Amino acid sequence: MTNRWWIALLAAGWLAGCAQAPAAPAATATPTATATPAAVASGEPLVIMTHDSFSVSEAVIAEFERTTGARVEILPSGDTGSALNKAILSKDAPLADVFFGVDNTFMSRALAAGIFEPYDSPAAAAMPADVRLDPTGRLHPVDVGYVMINYDRAALRDAGLTPPATLEELADPRWRGQLIVQNPATSSPGLAFLLTTIAHFGEDGAYTWRDYWRALRANDVLVTDGWEDAYYTHFSGSSGAGPRPLVVSYGTSPAAEVFFSEGALSEPPTANLDVPAFRQIEFVGILAGTPRRALAERFVDFMLGPSFQADIPLQMWVWPAAPGTPLPEVFTAFAARPARAVELPPERIEAERERWIGEWTSLVLR
Repeated sequence: MTNRWWIALLAAGWLAGCAQAPAAPAATATPTATATPAAVASGEPLVIMTHDSFSVSEAVIAEFERTTGARVEILPSGDTGSALNKAILSKDAPLADVFFGVDNTFMSRALAAGIFEPYDSPAAAAMPADVRLDPTGRLHPVDVGYVMINYDRAALRDAGLTPPATLEELADPRWRGQLIVQNPATSSPGLAFLLTTIAHFGEDGAYTWRDYWRALRANDVLVTDGWEDAYYTHFSGSSGAGPRPLVVSYGTSPAAEVFFSEGALSEPPTANLDVPAFRQIEFVGILAGTPRRALAERFVDFMLGPSFQADIPLQMWVWPAAPGTPLPEVFTAFAARPARAVELPPERIEAERERWIGEWTSLVLR
């Protein structure tokens, strides 16, 4: 499976597609920055395996390289699921020293595979207890994100419609043919939204998540393979290319619209529905067998420290996990944390994910 939801964050590829602005700088497979030419020539390499949406400022990497003398190499390895599979398949000969990007939908699989070494990071103790999901100390929280439903403010206003206040309303005939979702088998936010409905409606009782998806299908929900097609082809609220005013996206999408307009927008053309949303937590861990254990520990501490944490919002468009981290103004003004965040235990997601996706496919696509 190729889901990456955590992707729940905004990928550099998505930002590049924004019609209003150039792309954000993204990390590459080569060293992103160096402290000095000598550090490149003689510095010990530290390889960070991650998903393709990872992004960090060159100045932040340069800070780590200056203080350690190391040379950081970023190894993008596909979406979260693909990257994790590569790490598992290569665990006897690790491709990297550190892995970033395991989220709470893949956490149990990663821990069961035994690819991470425990580390009692002093920086982890400052993280809130509700994001420290691994008591063994193998995975440490770095960031938090939310997949939410965005709506086109102008389209609803022009139609005289009040934004839906509940998930249940989306199945009402008034919203027939208005919602876009992504396939959970091929899309990170699609998986996030499926998990949201499972957490909200449950598996048992008079009305379950299966009943809800039957109702959405009857209400002409549109399913796309991925986020980009949903947002830029079928959604009316960003580029204006599509006819539908509701789309599964990210809580930070409105803020990103303003930021990447480079001053053209003073407020976002989109907003988030005030309905339940799934919370994604992304983690970093030291890969078992690394010959650079001490340096890997320092990088984990660095990712949990103030410089890296403060860089997260405008690079990966999620919230830093460390409490008290200063947020940019565009975040505080336009990036929404849901009033009703939902979660499922990582071990339950791991045990049931394939069954849930299979049932969803039968209900919605066949």
